[in-house]
Amino acid sequence: MKTVTFRQLRVFTEVARHLSFVRAAEALHLTPPAVTMQVKELESAIELPLFDREGRKVSLTTAGEYFLVYAKRLLATLKDADDAMARFRKLETGLLSVGMVGTAKYFVPRLLTRFRQEHPGVELRLRVGANREELVGLLQAGDVDLAIMGRPPREMAVRAEPFAAHPHVFVAPPGHAVLALDNPPLAALAEHALIVREAASGTRALMDRFFQDQRVQPRIAMEMPSNETIKQAVMAGMGLSFLSLHTLGLELRCGLIEIVPVRDTPILRAWNIVNMQSKMLSPAAEALRYFILEHGEAHLAEHDRPLLQPGGAGPAPAAG
Repeated sequence: MKTVTFRQLRVFTEVARHLSFVRAAEALHLTPPAVTMQVKELESAIELPLFDREGRKVSLTTAGEYFLVYAKRLLATLKDADDAMARFRKLETGLLSVGMVGTAKYFVPRLLTRFRQEHPGVELRLRVGANREELVGLLQAGDVDLAIMGRPPREMAVRAEPFAAHPHVFVAPPGHAVLALDNPPLAALAEHALIVREAASGTRALMDRFFQDQRVQPRIAMEMPSNETIKQAVMAGMGLSFLSLHTLGLELRCGLIEIVPVRDTPILRAWNIVNMQSKMLSPAAEALRYFILEHGEAHLAEHDRPLLQPGGAGPAPAAG
């Protein structure tokens, strides 16, 4: 173990993440033979095989699964040390890993582009969690420095700071019968099929709570793990849905989907910037945190306002 290097650990964790030597090589900007050599040297140093290889199929051995835990800890400790030293140097440079739920991908890239214009020395890496549950796992494992999400985790010690409103609305295909109703109560939707996000999604949790609070039983026809797939299903006339307004800009402007002005909606949640309390943020991460807290609300309000204005693409926000 004395000959193990951090370079070998980085290569090993990247292969373990992709379960592919070729994809790991692409991510690390190395050649596949260089990646293979680093892994072989690591296996030789610890005197155990870390991967099972059957043709192009790669999987972790039992020893590899255990070693991955320690490799991630060592790399996280090294990054913490580097971040601490960067604080002394007062440099806003280096690699910054930002995690987000899928819904945030509709606005985060544009926000980060503005950040990069002010901080060109920072290299950004985006990690998109399929849902809230997956993003919490990335945050807890130290795979992301900061996370942008709706409902912050309560099961671990994090700093969560709200930076913008996050409206959610019911939607229907143009011409649907429910659109003829004037400010309908939620109960008016009970007879209509709903296409919804999966149970691990924050959007689904918010919808379920709204139905429970109104004591209405939804008629759930389908569950889908993708906002894009749900929008396509709604446009095809397969049912209604409940989605973040931030996913709907293009469809609303083009008249492909319409907002159902259900009473007491939009339902407002908050976007949060989240980091582990135990993790010391680098100057680059602190710079991004401050940037989002300062500019995030105005950036999203500019997106939301035309969609929610009376006479615009959707209804005005409910009072309160």
